[in-house]
Parts: sequence; C-alpha cells; structure tokens
Amino acid sequence: MVTLNEVKEIVGEVLQLGDRIDGFDESTPLLGSVPEFDSMAVVMVLTAIEENFGISVDDDEISAEVFETMGALLEFVNAKVSA
Repeated sequence: MVTLNEVKEIVGEVLQLGDRIDGFDESTPLLGSVPEFDSMAVVMVLTAIEENFGISVDDDEISAEVFETMGALLEFVNAKVSA
C-alpha cells in the first residue's frame, strides 16, 4: 500500500514545492489550488508515479477528480497498485 508521504514526495519533487509540501494532507486541494499544478504538471506527476510504483495509467483513467485533492490522488494510486 502506497502512503500519503510517498505521493507527497513525488508531487513535491515534480512541482518543486520545497517545504510547502510538508503542509499538505489528504484534504489539500491540488488542481486549481496549487499554482504549479497545471496540465504539464499532471503529465509529469503521472509519469513519476508510474515509474515509482511500476504501474501504467491509461488516458481514459485520468480525470479532474483524480487530482482534486492529495487524498484523491493517493486513493487512485493505491487502486492502481493493488489492481
């Protein structure tokens, strides 16, 4: 099972958020709330997640809901890892 800290580490690195990522929890909104989180960042985060956890994400699985909050992203990653 993937932890919130593992996902936070990836998001923080990809978006270069530095210490700001420390304040993120499962309810932290991402898309539309974190200025660095644009469409290119979505692709980069997904690529990093795929590489780190050995999963493959299809285009039709990606929706705004997946990137709504840290918790939603964590839930998505765990569903993919355990599939």
